[in-house]
Amino acid sequence: MTTATHSTSSPAPVAWLRRAEDWLDDKGKGAWIAAMVLGFILFWPIGLALLAYMMWSKQMFRGCAQRRKHGRHTAYRSSGNSAFDAYKDDTLRRLEDEQKQFESFLERLRAAKDKAEFDQFMEDRARDAAKARSSEPPQDRRDPGAETWQGA
Repeated sequence: MTTATHSTSSPAPVAWLRRAEDWLDDKGKGAWIAAMVLGFILFWPIGLALLAYMMWSKQMFRGCAQRRKHGRHTAYRSSGNSAFDAYKDDTLRRLEDEQKQFESFLERLRAAKDKAEFDQFMEDRARDAAKARSSEPPQDRRDPGAETWQGA
């Protein structure tokens, strides 16, 4: 006895969706974002569905996790060759020291630039105040009430 099962749903739409997903995966995250934006433009539930799928399948965050996982740990992993590992450790330590020195230099450079700009501002301010004082007419500093008392 053989049983035949007939599928009522056709596999074509599923295959088309799978091909579309594979194509978008090949093109990268930008293609997924562009598809989502186009979905929102054409008919907002399509864009919303793509956004939900991207978040559910971790499509949006795939690159970040991989970069975080493979970040600095690969630089400090042993290669198995002790001479090379010693050279690598020495070079990395030297590069870290140079980076600290360079950052310190940049900080001093920024501080010197800020000081020069502040000094220039103070000089400009003092010069403007001196000009304002020299352009004002001289004021009589005597007491106006003193004249009338002496004159009476």
